[in-house]
Amino acid sequence: MKARESGMPEEKQWDTFFNPKQILKKMGVSKKINDVVDFGCGYGTFALPAAKLISGKVYAIDIEPEMIKITRKKAKADNVKNVVAVLRDFISKGTGLEGNSVDYAMLFNILHAKNPEKLLNEAYRILQKKGRLGIIHWNYDSNTPRGPPMKIRPKPADCIKWAELAGFKLTKKINLQPYHYGIMMSKISIRRNKK
Repeated sequence: MKARESGMPEEKQWDTFFNPKQILKKMGVSKKINDVVDFGCGYGTFALPAAKLISGKVYAIDIEPEMIKITRKKAKADNVKNVVAVLRDFISKGTGLEGNSVDYAMLFNILHAKNPEKLLNEAYRILQKKGRLGIIHWNYDSNTPRGPPMKIRPKPADCIKWAELAGFKLTKKINLQPYHYGIMMSKISIRRNKK
């Protein structure tokens, strides 16, 4: 199942919206992190730079075969050997990763999905104790050059509320102007809401 309104623009246009390495550093991605999962890796925009910043593997998961093909091709061309590109419907079937197995989950530009709580619960399941969650989304502003329709675009407060219900606590809000906001959260041991 695709996230609603999840169509990707041309890669050239998509790349103009981000400075991935800079954003990842602001979002706490570093050598202190072992394994990372990227929910909806797209063109590998964040998965590939993250692989160069961490000490373990990046599980780059997407439902689109073309996105997986592109991510694998770019990883090979750039000699990045720690990206595991996985074709999978993670919205319906989960990530397929073991519970408590990764250090960091990236939910970037995806919480406009129909059931964001499901994605957050899966992130909680696969994250190790004290694992971290990074959320990035388009600003709640109709003037952004892309992003889902305003009626389904989450505000930062929505993302924080959903994540807290899934068992995370807020650690930091990050301004990723001009088009995005970032939220860093950490896994807590006692969940408020078990679904």
